[in-house]
Amino acid sequence: MIYSLGNASKSTFALLIAFLVFMIVTTANAQQSETVSDYAIEQFGEPPLVPTGSFSDEVKQAIQIVFVDSVRGGGWGSEQNQALELLANSNDPRIAWLIADLMRFATGRDLDFQLAMSASHLLGFEYESQNFWGELTDHLIAWKIPAPPSYLDTKRAIFTTIVPGWDKIFVDGDIDWRHVSWGGVLIDDRAYDTTDEPCNCIPAADNPETSSASDAKWLKDDDIIFGIGINGEYRAYPRRIMEVREMVNDTLGGRDLAIPYCTLCGAAQAYFTDQLPEGIDRPVLRTSGLLIRSNKVMYDITSHSVFDTFRGNAVTGPLAEKGVKLKQAPVVTSTWGAWKAAHPETTVLVEALALGRDFDFRNNRDANGPIFPVGDVDPRLPIHEDVVGVLTASGQPIAFPRSAAFVALKNGNEVVFDDVKLALEADGLRAFDAEGAELASHQAFWFAWSQFYPETELWVN
Repeated sequence: MIYSLGNASKSTFALLIAFLVFMIVTTANAQQSETVSDYAIEQFGEPPLVPTGSFSDEVKQAIQIVFVDSVRGGGWGSEQNQALELLANSNDPRIAWLIADLMRFATGRDLDFQLAMSASHLLGFEYESQNFWGELTDHLIAWKIPAPPSYLDTKRAIFTTIVPGWDKIFVDGDIDWRHVSWGGVLIDDRAYDTTDEPCNCIPAADNPETSSASDAKWLKDDDIIFGIGINGEYRAYPRRIMEVREMVNDTLGGRDLAIPYCTLCGAAQAYFTDQLPEGIDRPVLRTSGLLIRSNKVMYDITSHSVFDTFRGNAVTGPLAEKGVKLKQAPVVTSTWGAWKAAHPETTVLVEALALGRDFDFRNNRDANGPIFPVGDVDPRLPIHEDVVGVLTASGQPIAFPRSAAFVALKNGNEVVFDDVKLALEADGLRAFDAEGAELASHQAFWFAWSQFYPETELWVN
């Protein structure tokens, strides 16, 4: 049967076809490039569709006005207001990443609110608190919103205009710049072994002074220390000092070490910084003042290469190009009393390195989980539960809930998973493989371990 359409019907039909073509093209060009986890959707809702491709010239100009000109001295006025309104109505959620970056430095409640509402409009969600930047960034991370075109160039303009010392850090590499934010402090860019000089930063310590256990009368037996043993030489790094310094470059047992401590992650780690391939100088690690998903971003002051603090591999700069990955040394989190009883010959950092400060971030500010955005978190454990993270010889990460493993060992039970065996060391835990060789391990909050090792296995008692 053949149907004949009148003029009005033909017009309606043509409009319908045009609409369907538009929807097909729009859907093809709007996508989520990364899979969003079920628990992220449960917590944050369904993510918006995101267009692909480059920006129009009009949007590019608005981005320049809002995110570059305003920071480089243009200030904020009617031109920025108009440009921000254009961006908010662009229906492109990728722009919200740039809004979040600018919000981190925005001064004034009115501007913060204006930026927050623009991002909310782009993403289609409503804030549940007054922590606009945190909520926005959590949504962006959890929903895996793709970065906008030329993202690093614009982000670099924002960050390095405000802190010029970051200009050598913001470069291409194996790092997800979407997740990098400002931690609220400036970069430590002092040269090696000049850490007695004060700085407006979190001050690393190079070649720290130490004392014997008997001389460390300032430490109480229940104080927490991070214990390291290399070639039969033992040293305690008191948490009180590490909360102030956050980075120590040291030599122990004839080996050079870099020891970062991230208060936000409850994690002290140790990396060997010697015995590297020929032609590579010892990395001297510092705190950049930047964070990536609530974990500190450390960098080498000699090459300006950025390192993944949890994994130990260089992710930008000359050392990334050479594929440098630092080998980890085990770190035992213990009380001072138990550590010195197990290792009476231990040395310990001197009290003066605490600079007269006595912070307790671990039991106060950071004990209830991340205070900076992390997005979605693996729901298998509470976000701030302490785990002992272990890497097998093959590189498989395994997490042992610290309390459960400790109690099991105290009760005389074995704690074994995938040929990894834990043993008590003072008031802490060490890990060994099936042949008895020690494995790299350290303690951390679950949210931190699981987001940097999403493929981690989990021991269950």
